[in-house]
Amino acid sequence: MITDKIENAIFYPLKTWTEQSNSNWNMLIGIGIVSLIVGLILLYVFHKKMGVADERTNQIGLKSALIMLYGVILCDLIFPKEYMWQIFFLFKYSLAFIASGIYLAVRYKKDFLS
Repeated sequence: MITDKIENAIFYPLKTWTEQSNSNWNMLIGIGIVSLIVGLILLYVFHKKMGVADERTNQIGLKSALIMLYGVILCDLIFPKEYMWQIFFLFKYSLAFIASGIYLAVRYKKDFLS
């Protein structure tokens, strides 16, 4: 299956790198936590900047949630489940939050600043 090839090509070398030392493992966890925080900040800031919910901002918020759902589903399909699932769980949600935050930033710039 294609996801097995992706896992072997990308994630198995990452697994061997993290198993080399504790500092590599800690670095991967730190990168995941920082990216999760960045995604949450993006979401919070742009939801607050859009202001009170109305018909237009509700549609933007729903589309943002849909992009987040697509990100979680895509990461569930790609990330391996046999090893390092805790780390990939962290990265799954951080990538989904960042993608949704980027969508909100683009829509905010397009709709509210022009």
